[in-house]
Amino acid sequence: MRTRIRNLGILAHVDAGKTTLTERFLYLTGATHKRGEVHDGTTVTDFDPQERDRGITIFSAAVSCDWDGHRLNLIDTPGHVDFADEVERALRVLDGAVAVFDAVAGVEPQSESVWRQADRHGVPRLAFVNKLDRAGADLDTAVESLRTRLGTVPLPVQLPIGSEDAFTGVIDLVRMRAHTWRPGSDTYETGPVPETLADEAVRRRHRLVETVAGLHPDALEEFCAHGTLDERTLTSALRDLTLAGEAVVVLCGSAYRNRGIEPLLDAVVAYLPAPADLPPVRGDRPADPTAPLTALAFKVTTTPTGRMTYLRLYAGTLRKGDTVLDTTTGRTERIARILRVQADRTTEAGHAAAGDIVAVVGPKAARTGATLCASDAPPVRLEPPVSADPVVSVAIEARLGRDTERLAMALARLSEEDPSLTVRTDPESGQTVLSGLGELHLEVAVEKLRRAHALDVTVGRPRVAYRETPAAGVTGLTYRHVKQDGGAGQFAVVVLDVAPLDGADGDDGGSAAADGGRDFVFRSAVTGGRVPQEFVRAVEAGCRDALADGPLAGHPVTGVRVTLTDGATHVKDSSELAFRTAGRLALREALRTGGTTLLEPVVEVTVTAPGSTVGTVLGDLTARRARITDSTTHADTAVLTATVPLAALFGYATHLRSRTQGRATFTTRPAGYAPAL
Repeated sequence: MRTRIRNLGILAHVDAGKTTLTERFLYLTGATHKRGEVHDGTTVTDFDPQERDRGITIFSAAVSCDWDGHRLNLIDTPGHVDFADEVERALRVLDGAVAVFDAVAGVEPQSESVWRQADRHGVPRLAFVNKLDRAGADLDTAVESLRTRLGTVPLPVQLPIGSEDAFTGVIDLVRMRAHTWRPGSDTYETGPVPETLADEAVRRRHRLVETVAGLHPDALEEFCAHGTLDERTLTSALRDLTLAGEAVVVLCGSAYRNRGIEPLLDAVVAYLPAPADLPPVRGDRPADPTAPLTALAFKVTTTPTGRMTYLRLYAGTLRKGDTVLDTTTGRTERIARILRVQADRTTEAGHAAAGDIVAVVGPKAARTGATLCASDAPPVRLEPPVSADPVVSVAIEARLGRDTERLAMALARLSEEDPSLTVRTDPESGQTVLSGLGELHLEVAVEKLRRAHALDVTVGRPRVAYRETPAAGVTGLTYRHVKQDGGAGQFAVVVLDVAPLDGADGDDGGSAAADGGRDFVFRSAVTGGRVPQEFVRAVEAGCRDALADGPLAGHPVTGVRVTLTDGATHVKDSSELAFRTAGRLALREALRTGGTTLLEPVVEVTVTAPGSTVGTVLGDLTARRARITDSTTHADTAVLTATVPLAALFGYATHLRSRTQGRATFTTRPAGYAPAL
């Protein structure tokens, strides 16, 4: 039954305990027979060699387990900000989530970021305050940080028994019973509330009931009539508030010591939605196995055995051998195999139905975000996951020339698996540029090229595309091009006025650069036919040739206004080639005479940061030669706009995060060129 499925993600800041919690879920539900540990590199979900080497989750991993007659499809997501796009793709297909918080640190920067991501997708959540066995752990402080930092209404339904090293269990405030775990035991005992905590438990339950009654109309009616809520009403109200996103149920425990996990599993089943509890993905496509097939591809991976496409089925049933329509491309694809996924292990399945998360083998062109639907039903197209814009780039090339083609194929595969990675070729430098969400993101991608594709690559900063522009004008420069070496010679005389091009130029009939900009303007002021029109065009072409490399450092020249004022021809030796050569050499001489100024690309940067970090952000921008153009403040958030040299922004994403504890973000857009200082 679809009501017996829960699709949920595990979300949190890095090191809050997501992967350990997932491991305990798998162990206690019988999906694994040994508890994996992050520090030992033995976890199920962190199966990639880089994840085990670094001790962090890099790639979202899907696993499944069974609890209390329900199928739980879990996705363990990364906690590092550089891999936020993995979280985004997971949230797009999940029905609920468990957000994990450190009992000492409370809401950390990336916890806040993933919480906002879940808000955008409308994903109902439970909160699990982890690591209550640590020194300094405090449930109340962590709960208050949820209230103040996330703006939510936390509803703690448990009270810890003991603290720090003496943490041994929790009191269930809904049912008013105690769960205790003995040291070294994987099972818990249920009993009455300890007398020493009875008064505190009653006080906290009353506070919980009052808060719920203030948010839920049916609960309020019972509370007014009886002064309390029974277990059934309270549970139902907590579920309604969770599904509506009006409040978040808070549980606590220690995943590492295996305490508090079973009650959390019970809460997942009790409070988080089943696929059938959510509105239809389309009005005519409810979460019903008999409806027309509708599925979303949210992840693509390439394994040694072939290409796998991860699907979330929203409606209908998918069977092995089916032909489906990819409405994104209009192509039909055949489903060769259907796989139930357990991280890096898979098992064959004959079919999958609405609500399932599976991987399929067969589709050759389906990309992340593709909608697959029944080929014999009206096509639909679901909203794809949105990839973040890359903010950091590196230049990359194969160390050996013979590996260049292999590198191009490997980069294409990487960007297919991770749409937040982009690959382009710089049209000026010819470099291959790999862009991503952070330096760690790119470091992981490069290491994957080396390990998975056996490529020896070199990585460096991409060369910034500098320009040169005239520093001063030159008037009446005469250039004679005379060449005689037997047969027809070359003869051309041109007289040029060369000047810097300002914003008001270019509107007097001159020809501008072909890209529609005003980087170069050429006009002829020759009278009396001293230079025929075909030779005038040749002079212009020669001047354009001269713009390819400037006299200062060989960079392209921009912002030039050239006027051909006079010239001379020879009846036999003048030709278009001669005048083109003369135009090229004349402009080069004029640029050398007047001198050029080096220009560097600049970008407009908009930084959004907490008010308490404005001074730090401003100081850092100033050190990067930024020119602040605007500053506004909304509540406790400041928005700074500045023009910054592109070369000074390398590494800025990581630097900004470290300076602001990951709470600041920034966006950029090209802003042209400015003199290099």
